[in-house]
Amino acid sequence: MDFQHIIEAVGRYMDFAGVAVMVIGALVSVPMALRGYKPKRARGLAPFSPYRSYRQLLGRSILLGLELLVAADIIRTVAVTPTFESVGVLAIIVLIRTFLSFSLELEITGRWPWQKEKDAEAGEPLRSES
Repeated sequence: MDFQHIIEAVGRYMDFAGVAVMVIGALVSVPMALRGYKPKRARGLAPFSPYRSYRQLLGRSILLGLELLVAADIIRTVAVTPTFESVGVLAIIVLIRTFLSFSLELEITGRWPWQKEKDAEAGEPLRSES
């Protein structure tokens, strides 16, 4: 097996992982939402409805799946004989998936990814946990 076949196989596995994360995330989100799961950052807020919890959990799994799918596209396009056409298609795919990621992030958290989080009680930005 040569390098190109290995990279193609890795890309396929990454595609599979991305889809699997989305499907498993959708299935696991149902019981978690019904049990009243809330992210750590929302512990001090009013309880979420099961619908809102499910949307947030599902959105997070879709975001992670999209990241894996973008990684798979990059691996296949850049590592195996990149052409202007394949790089152009990759750029369009990455733009679309980035737009989807930003839209999902806004839907889940209510803020853009580059905006600081606000402390629910004090109205002040939260400190970074890193």
